[in-house]
Amino acid sequence: MATRGSHLVSRRMLYHASMRLSRLVFFGTPEFALPTLQALCAAGRAPLLVVARPDRPAGRGQRQRTPPVAAWARQQGLEVAQPASVRDAELQQRLGALAPDLAVVVAFGQIFPRELLALPRHGCVNVHASLLPRHRGAAPVQAALRAGDERTGVTTMVMEEGLDSGPILLAAETELSGRETAGELAPRLAHLGAAALLETVDRLQAGTVAPRPQEDAEATYAPRLRKEDGRVDWARTARQLFDQLRAVTPWPGLHAELRGEPLRIHWAEVVEGGEGVAGGESPPGALLGLADGRLRVACGDGTVLGLERLQRPGRRPVDAPDFANGERLAAGERLA
Repeated sequence: MATRGSHLVSRRMLYHASMRLSRLVFFGTPEFALPTLQALCAAGRAPLLVVARPDRPAGRGQRQRTPPVAAWARQQGLEVAQPASVRDAELQQRLGALAPDLAVVVAFGQIFPRELLALPRHGCVNVHASLLPRHRGAAPVQAALRAGDERTGVTTMVMEEGLDSGPILLAAETELSGRETAGELAPRLAHLGAAALLETVDRLQAGTVAPRPQEDAEATYAPRLRKEDGRVDWARTARQLFDQLRAVTPWPGLHAELRGEPLRIHWAEVVEGGEGVAGGESPPGALLGLADGRLRVACGDGTVLGLERLQRPGRRPVDAPDFANGERLAAGERLA
């Protein structure tokens, strides 16, 4: 449900015949947010301030790494702030002094308090990587793939205190191939979102777009991805596991166990007509042998998933025939 404060923001946008939107601030951190920032700068709408999350340890050496948005913004000579929280008093004072017309938010990863939402003259606009109200939350790209959606897209919305529940401004759709991974889909949606945001700002300034409420009854949720989301349950159908693989690639990856040791599945395909291969008798997780360069595994409802590329911890990924030979797989073995 929208709060009173969010209604005020929406009405502020709705009742202005046109808006002066020359003073922008930008909130974003990861690679996904970068195309929108770049598009704003290319369109002559460079923000007065770019706000990103703090540097953090990454990689095997756990060296401090600057987020992509902060690194690029500094290279362009833009002012950058990296507070630990958007509730930081110094940040809010700095924003208040700038008196921005609008805040643009892309993949920032923190809930904005009411005070911050109300600080820009015309509120805050968010770029969300789904067709709202479907897949509200932190991992909409992965959620669309795991659900087997045939289409997805991006939505620009007026931010409020709820979780991605604010009024919609514009939406842009795209068809899904049924084979894209999260790592492949995210950049495509990032550029789609950048174009949608530029159109949104232009139309807000011209007074040709008005917020419309979301249908809360149609909302689904996409919680933050966890490492556990990559674990295989062989009782699920081969298609469900294939969609899960797409959703968790590149992180956290799809993981199973063989002989009590971890096994990462880098790629697999649904074996068409797999019911005949499994005969409906093999238990989920049972290895059904090699065929067409794939290691076939029995899944739920008599379906079969063909594993193509696998990896043991500390080793390089290998194709299924090399893996089967190296492991000396025996008939009747099962993946856990």
